[in-house]
This record gives sequence, C-alpha cells and structure tokens, in this order.
Amino acid sequence: MANDGSKLRLWCSAFACALAFLGADGFFVDITYVDSAVAKGAVCLDGSAPAYHLARGFGSGVDSWLVHFEGGGWCSNVTTCLERKNTRLGSSKEMAKQVAFSGILSNTPDHNPDFYNWNKVRVRYCDGSSFTGDKEEVDPTTKLHYRGARVWQAVMEDLLAKGMDRAENALISGCSAGGLTSVLHCDRFRDRMPVEANVKCLSDAGFFIDVKDIAGEKHAADFFNDVVTTHGSAKNLPSSCTSKLPPGMCLFPQNEVKQIQTPLFILNAAYDSWQVRNILVPGGSDPHWRSCKHDINQCSEKQLKTLQGFRDDFLKALEEQGSSSSRGLFINSCFAHCQSEIQEIWFAPDSPVLGNKKIANAIGDWFYDRSPFQEIDCPYPCDSSCHVFKNSSET
Repeated sequence: MANDGSKLRLWCSAFACALAFLGADGFFVDITYVDSAVAKGAVCLDGSAPAYHLARGFGSGVDSWLVHFEGGGWCSNVTTCLERKNTRLGSSKEMAKQVAFSGILSNTPDHNPDFYNWNKVRVRYCDGSSFTGDKEEVDPTTKLHYRGARVWQAVMEDLLAKGMDRAENALISGCSAGGLTSVLHCDRFRDRMPVEANVKCLSDAGFFIDVKDIAGEKHAADFFNDVVTTHGSAKNLPSSCTSKLPPGMCLFPQNEVKQIQTPLFILNAAYDSWQVRNILVPGGSDPHWRSCKHDINQCSEKQLKTLQGFRDDFLKALEEQGSSSSRGLFINSCFAHCQSEIQEIWFAPDSPVLGNKKIANAIGDWFYDRSPFQEIDCPYPCDSSCHVFKNSSET
C-alpha cells in the first residue's frame, strides 16, 4: 500500500494527465471568483473562494450552457487534504488566472461541432470530494474546510444569476473525479434548470468500478469509504443508495446510475488507464507491472489476461445499469483516461472512432436526439483508432 504522499500523487494523476494534452487549438479564458460564497461557508479546502472560467455563448448558442467539472482525484484523510490545501486542488489562490478551453470546450465548429457557441464553464476543483463534502466544524489547527457540496451549490447559483436560469439547452459534464461529479449531481443539475429545457449529463472517465486489486485487496472501496468519512459526504449522496449500502460504496457509479432520471452519457475506455494504474495495480503493487500499467503494449500475456478480466468486470458493471433508451454509451478499447478535453481525441481527423462516429459526433447526436448511441468496442487490440500519449503517465 502506498504511503499518504504517494497516494495523493496517484489519486491526483488524472487531473495532471487531462491538463497535459489540451491541444494546441484551445483558447484561454479568465478566472472568475465566487467571492459571495465565502460568507456562506462555501469554500475550498483552505477557505478561499470557489472559482470557474466562463466563455460566453454567441449566435444560436446564447441560451445553451455546458458546465464542465475538472478532475483531480480525492483526498481521504487530514494528511492528504493538507497536501492539497496549498495547491490549485485546494485553493483558488493557487489557480492559474487563465486556462485553455479545448475539445468539448472549444469555440470553433471545426473542433467542436455541436457545442462550440454555447456558454461554456470550466468549474475549478478545490474540495477533494467530487463536491459532496459538508462539515460545519473547522479544525483550528489544520484550518481545513470540507465544504464541496456548498461549493457546488454556490457555483450553480452564480451561474443561474448570469443567465443559466434561462437555459434552453444544458449539459453538465466532467473528467475523472469531475466525471463522477456529473453522475452524483446529475439529477440535482436537472432540478435547477427551467422545466422546458433540454438537460442531460455526460460523465467522461468517471465510471470507477468496485474491484479488487491484483493483491486481492479492496483498495478503491477502502479509499472511497475514507473520503466519505473525512468530508462528511454521506448526507449529500443519494438516499436510494445510502439506505442500502455503506456510504463509501455510493461513490461508485455502478451503485448510482440506475436511479438517475436525467439522460446520461457514459464516455469511458474499457481499459481506463487511470483505473488500471490506481485501482487494479495501485502504487506499491507488483513491480513487474510497472511497464505494463503505463503502456498496454508492454504487457505480458498473463498481464493482458488480467486486463481483459478488468474489462469484463467493467462491462458487467455497465450491463447492470440496464439499457435505457436515454442512456448514451461510448466505451472504446483504448488505454486512455479523459477523452472529451483533448482536442486530438474529441474531434480531429484521426480521432478515435466507434460505430463509425467520433466522440464529438456521438455525443452531439445523442444530446440533440438525432440518433441514440450505445456502442461498446471489441477487446484490445482490435481498435486501431486509439491514440497513445507516451508521456501521459502518472506524476
């Protein structure tokens, strides 16, 4: 088992990987601080104001809203939350004043055909609980604030006041821990939109599954249980789940999705590289996995058999959610994590393809009800359209 410091690095790696490949075609958007939230106790881990980046819509998109939540893992105890506290994952004081918008956040039709002219929001992630925590007390020594659920509400209220309350179309999305945010807050987001609005949710690389690691340990389940306990998340998780399962288990989408009423699209790699590196083969595991877990092409026959078993478990967890006609699925067999933020993967001449559609086209068709999309790729190594980023390993 990794120590607390290496755990933090492992469970934050998704954010670093997502940022590494925003692509050269992005444009930069200034930060907005929600200063009014501080008085309500809706603050980052260090007590600073929440923040987001907003690019205003134009043309036919002025009344359409895309709210995208950043990834960045979670902190599960005082030690790891303290390590985040003075970084961009725990303090708006440490956030870049501008960020690049690319992929699903791009503002050109050549790079983002269906959402390019929408109001596009990138919500900064500084609470470490996928916006579920809410503890009133603040330890006078650590001065840590566990207020993720309040941050989510404060950001929503600020956006509603800026015109989102008139939305005709609205999509909540997110990558990794942000993809989990999209699942956990999907119906809440729908409830805040105008009744007549077309509202849907997109989870990119957020379908984390409850499996044992290669040592037979419930590493991920134990970790999520600690997250919920540390942040006081239980009261903000759906009672339809917490009434049947321990609250920590309710951070696994496989225990949530079936109850979600709002249309939801799940975009995920069946061999999710982050889950392989942190859930299946966590830090401190068999060193013989080092090359394989960073590059699937380096895996031995025995290791590939284990990865195929992980894919089987992933697909079984998906299958248990049923096949609602409102549900979208793009499950490719790439060794990847977070595919909506990266221009080369989202929409480019050589982007990944499934069912003869690129990711952007599949999600756009699903959102606008042009055609449903529920496609699952054949097993590795059948998909030749996958991208391989050699330097996307953990930091």
